[in-house]
Amino acid sequence: MIERRQSCLDLAQSEGRLSSVLGAVFDRYGVVWAGASGEGAGLDGQYRIGSITKTMTAVLVMQARDAGLVDLDEPVSRHLGPVGYGEATPRQLLSHTAGLQNEPCGPWWERNRGGDFAALAAANDGSGRVARPGEMFHYSNLGYALLGEVLVRVTGTSWRQLVVERLLIPLGMTQTSYLPRPSAQPGWSVDHFTGERRLEPLANTGAMAPAGQLWSTIADLVLWGQFLSGARPDMLDPSSLAEMTTPVTEDFGLGIRLLPGTGGLLVGHSGSMPGYLAALFVDPGSGIGGTVLANATTGVDQTQLVLDLIDGDFVDELPVPWVPTAELPPEVAGIPGLWFWGNSATEVRWHNQVLEVRPMTPPGAPSRFALVDGVLVGTEGYHRGETLHVSRDATGAVTCLEASTFVYTRVPYGTETAAGRTPRL
Repeated sequence: MIERRQSCLDLAQSEGRLSSVLGAVFDRYGVVWAGASGEGAGLDGQYRIGSITKTMTAVLVMQARDAGLVDLDEPVSRHLGPVGYGEATPRQLLSHTAGLQNEPCGPWWERNRGGDFAALAAANDGSGRVARPGEMFHYSNLGYALLGEVLVRVTGTSWRQLVVERLLIPLGMTQTSYLPRPSAQPGWSVDHFTGERRLEPLANTGAMAPAGQLWSTIADLVLWGQFLSGARPDMLDPSSLAEMTTPVTEDFGLGIRLLPGTGGLLVGHSGSMPGYLAALFVDPGSGIGGTVLANATTGVDQTQLVLDLIDGDFVDELPVPWVPTAELPPEVAGIPGLWFWGNSATEVRWHNQVLEVRPMTPPGAPSRFALVDGVLVGTEGYHRGETLHVSRDATGAVTCLEASTFVYTRVPYGTETAAGRTPRL
């Protein structure tokens, strides 16, 4: 099973073009298995955990409720005054049923340095509401900014300090932090067509921090998963934890996402920020859970990967690791991108030193071309053994591609032809 779990990570790294990915399976006693795949993928590396942060904000709210500081069913305006969405209750905000829009107005908060709560409240006056309170589930990052400020007002302590004092120190989560540590992995995005990487910004999100600011490690997330399974009743009353994991909507409790697993209902959350993906889920009954971290903006369903690591289908063949493109060969420059064969859209990607021609609608397997003495020669798929002819105009721009009389143009039914060949459409 250990080798099969590792191959599961290797497959995710290869197919998802992940710079690195880590995973662990744990129970009430500790780590059962842990593995890593990709570049610099040490198990002690720190990654951004995105919305897993929300579970910590939710626990702080429940602690405040148990201390008599917050009523889950009173409007947050009781603590925040006349702000936009002040009629929403903590219970609605925790369960994403307050009817708020997904994101705050203004610049993309995950990519820009955040301001204080006063600036956030001024920019979000309530006019972005998408539903009446309690009417429907609608995920909202903005709602967790409101919850974070409620905590500040009722405790007189910053959200950042509350996380440290009431959660991280008691649990021994010494590698979880508000800002990245020197051991943090860089956050990458990958060009869809060329495979080249770009560093993503590492923004301090300010008043939006309660929705997705934190950084952590596999080891610390295991501790948090054990907490969510009920391992620390001294920190949160078991009845309050049970309330958090009771469905309010089909797949959400109070700050906790609910996920069907083969052994029962899993609780936890997924997370994403520019350059990072994360997930943590655990079965409260058995205490068995899993967590994954990756430094990629997209490329893998991190929730499904956790399920696969815990108890899913594994792969037996060793996949070829993905390697980022350092520089496009001159023969390939201008080719990666969107092309059309007739009306059929086709993506052309440079992947692991091979050009892939992939139909964007089924059925159809990709054809792959490798550079052989400056010529693109088919190595796999329908065009195996054929040459991919590349036509360029006087400026050097690629105008069309042709293999085996199949002509690919930049627009549907383009009139360009390669080397005088008639398009096969």
